[in-house]
This record gives sequence, C-alpha cells and structure tokens, in this order.
Amino acid sequence: MRPSLFISDLHLHQTRPEISAAFFHFLSNEAAQAGALYILGDLFEFWVGDDQLDRDRFSRKVCDAIRILSDRGVNVFFTHGNRDFLIGERFATEAKLTILTDPTQIRLGENSLLLLHGDTLCTDDLAYQQFRRQTRDPAWQAGILAKPYDERVALAASIRERSDTEKATKAADIMDVSLATVEQVFRTNGYIDMIHGHTHRPATHVHMVDGHQCTRLVLSDWQTQAEFVNIDDLGRRQSRT
Repeated sequence: MRPSLFISDLHLHQTRPEISAAFFHFLSNEAAQAGALYILGDLFEFWVGDDQLDRDRFSRKVCDAIRILSDRGVNVFFTHGNRDFLIGERFATEAKLTILTDPTQIRLGENSLLLLHGDTLCTDDLAYQQFRRQTRDPAWQAGILAKPYDERVALAASIRERSDTEKATKAADIMDVSLATVEQVFRTNGYIDMIHGHTHRPATHVHMVDGHQCTRLVLSDWQTQAEFVNIDDLGRRQSRT
C-alpha cells in the first residue's frame, strides 16, 4: 500500500520562490509515490475567490500541478485554512481534489485519524475566533465575492497586515491551542489521534483524556524546504522537519 502524506501552512505566493520550488518538486517526487495527499489548510498565502485562477498565473500553475498529481493516481484532499477559506468548487474541480469538512475523520488501514486545520482549537484567542465566525458565514463570503477582484486583493492584504500587527501584541500562548478544547475534541471524536497545522509549532503531543492516551500531531509550516508527515497503512509515521 502506498502511504498517505500530510502537509499544511505552505503559504504559497510568487514572492516566496524557494518554497514554491520546493512544493513543485515535492509534488513530482515524494507526493507522486503516495496513495493520498492531505493538505490541511493555508496552501496559499491568500485566496480571494476562484477567479484568482484567471487573474494570477502563479495560482493557475499551482492548480495545474495538483491536477497532474491527481492524474497520476494520487488522491488529493484539502481542508480550508485561515488564509484560503474562499477556495471553492471550481478550484476543487480543476485541481481534481476533494474539499474536506473541518474536522474530518479518515481511516488508514486499522487506524482512524481526525484531520483539521487547527485554528478551531485556538479558542483562547477570542478576537480571532470572532473573525473566523464572520469569515465562514456564507452571507459574508457572498458579499466579499461580489466585490471586484482588485478590491478583494487589497482587502486580503489589509487583513494580513492587521493580523501581523495583532500577533505582535498577543501573548504567544493565546495563539496556541487551548488544552481544554483539544481534550473536548478528542472526547467528541472517540479519542482517536489528531493531525493539524495552523500554529506553526511542529511537535507530537500525548494527551491523557478520560483514561485514554491520545496523540496530537502538529504539522510544520514551510520555511526553506518541504515539510510533511508520511503515514503508512500500518500507522507508522515518518516526518521531514
């Protein structure tokens, strides 16, 4: 059986050529040998609507590269992140990937896993959770998508700038996961192991929840090279970090 690969937080953009090159190399090599690729959010630095495929050559190149991977027999799955939550069905169709709900349970052999981007675990950051509720509202999204493309790009830049400013003044632990929330998510989902990104704090955490030993695997963001976790059908894990 071919393994499943898990990645998140690439923040792809044409101004990050080193990471872009690493991504395209990853798709042609490691990912091409896999049975499935799970992208757990923030594939792009920003996404302002699927018409970005028509207006931005780099975005089109990424979409086409994913489609080529899918055509090679690799099943590709995507979970929305906090930067690319406007990726829609057109992108999914043209990239030949499947958009997952957040969270989603999957089965690998005899093992069940819970997949999510990870931002829903950061419940101590009240301001961000309020922003997340707003941006996931279908009416809000429809209003944004009705705006001219250039206006949406400018809005995305403004939101990113504001986010960077706010992060500089927030305590680091507020932007990390809430342990109480993590435990509740384990409890709600039957104490199965969890994989997420978002926090940019790669690690493997072991939690004791109601007498159950639960593992939470946090994916790395991409800074200078491809960062992924490889899980085979027996549950064995290998990471490049």
